[in-house]
Order: sequence, then structure tokens, then C-alpha cells
Amino acid sequence: MATYLLRRIGFGVLIIWAAFTAAWLILFFLPGDAVAAAGVDASDPAALEARREALGLNRPWYVQYVAALFGAVRGDFGVTVGTGEPVSQIIARSLPNTLELVGVALVFALIIGLVVGIASVYPRAAWLRGLLSALPPIAISLPSFWLGLLLLQAFSFGLGWFPAYNTGTFASIVLPALSLAITTGAYLAQVLASSLRIEMASAYAEQVRAKGATRPRIVFGHALRGAALPSLNMVGILVAGMLGGTVVTETVFSRNGLGRELIGAVESSEISVVLAIVTIAALVFVVINLLVDFVTPLIDRRIALTGKVAA
Repeated sequence: MATYLLRRIGFGVLIIWAAFTAAWLILFFLPGDAVAAAGVDASDPAALEARREALGLNRPWYVQYVAALFGAVRGDFGVTVGTGEPVSQIIARSLPNTLELVGVALVFALIIGLVVGIASVYPRAAWLRGLLSALPPIAISLPSFWLGLLLLQAFSFGLGWFPAYNTGTFASIVLPALSLAITTGAYLAQVLASSLRIEMASAYAEQVRAKGATRPRIVFGHALRGAALPSLNMVGILVAGMLGGTVVTETVFSRNGLGRELIGAVESSEISVVLAIVTIAALVFVVINLLVDFVTPLIDRRIALTGKVAA
């Protein structure tokens, strides 16, 4: 157990380092001057150089990289070029709102994926199964910004059930969470339905059916546990996708979070803010996948911690 834990944590640290390094190199070698973009008078070379020196931007690139890496390990991503505000303060102010949005969206996505996935294989009527199976691909194809605007128009401006902007209440998070969850839930439903069909056609399901087990018992008592594993293994990737989706969702629903901060940072060439957000996204991805790795053997006892089927 200890060896498995250390191996998975080591692999996770490697992923975070790779994400940080790739993002830093891309941002550093992009054309443009972050100091000039931050509003420092470009006609005054002395002012530009003084600002670069104060921020350490006039040092060799490898020195800047090492300093940024060791700072990130300590949770210190420096200060913004324009205002000098510590990046850690920006993250501390924005991260809770984004985590709240993604957390609620993940719950909605799991509910949607479970209900639609089971409903796609549960009915005996073939036409109904086909109709329900067509819903996930349709939902996946919907653009997130269009879906967000549609939810606003229908349930906020039309019916008035939910506020159109963040009011600090749970009601104000329902629509943005749904706009993230519908597409994510559709992915889960598609994978779950496919896995359920395989499990329902397996030899052990036929044996249970031959013993007189009802369809609900076959689905919920036997097939669902094994079919849930592929969907569970996707959760880490889907959570990372939802973090990326907050860029659009937080803008559409006027929510302050990492998504809106990322847009502002890109527009103003605040490399340190972009780098911090990318690193946090990688960290969340790693943590979620570690949790999934630990939960998987609890769902299916045949899977050992080595990832192999136990004898």
C-alpha cells in the first residue's frame, strides 16, 4: 500500500512539474513585452528597464525559470506586473468561487450521467432505448456558451426562477453549474451506457438471468458496479475540462473566479497569474485522479492496487 501510494504521488508530482514547465516556457517565449502591456510608458526606456529589474525580468531565462519553480513550490507566484498585487491574493480571492462552481457542477454531472446512462439501457422497448441513447451525443455537441445563454434566457429572464448573476446564494450557482454539468454528464452517460450494455451481455449476467433474477436486480445489483469503473476513471479528466469551461461560464454568468481572472491575465499579459492558474488546474487534476485510484479497488475487489485483476 505504501509503495503504491508513493508511486502514484510521485507520478502526480511529475505531471504538475511538466504542466508548470510547459506553461512557463510557452508564456516566456511568446512575443511581446509584459511590462509594456501592463501600462508602463513604452516611450521611457529607463522606466521599462527599472520595472523589469524590479520584477527580475531582466535575468537569464533559466534563472527566471528556477526562481519561478521554487516560488511555486512554496505557493508564491510573485506579483502582477501592472499593480504589484501578490498573485497568491488573487488566487485566494478567486479559487473558492471556482471550486464551489466546479463542485456543484460535478454533483449535477454525476446525477445526470447516472440517470441517463441507466435509462439508456434499462427499458425493454428498443425504440425507447435508442431514443435515450441519442441524448448524450446531442448534449456533447452543444457549445457551452450557447447552453449558458439558453439557460439564462429560459430560467432567469423568462421564468425568473434563478438570478442571472452571482448573488452569493445557492440559487445563483444552479444555472452556471448546469451549463458545465450537462456536457460533462453526457460524457459520463455515454460511457456508462456502453459499459452497462457490455456487462448486461456478459456470461455472469446471463447466468444470473437464467436463475430468475429480475431486470432491476441484474442492472443495479450486478452490472452497475462493474460498469461504473470506466466512468469513474474519467472523472479526473472531466473535472479538468470543467475547470477550463469556467472561463466561458464565469463570463456568461458574471461570476468572479479563476476563469475570469485567466481572461484578464491573458489580455494584460500577466504571465504569473496565468502560470498560477495552470498549475492549480494540474494540481486539481492530480488530486482527483489519486482519489479515483484509491476508490476503484473498493468498488471492484478484483482490482488490486497494482492495477491488475486479483486472482
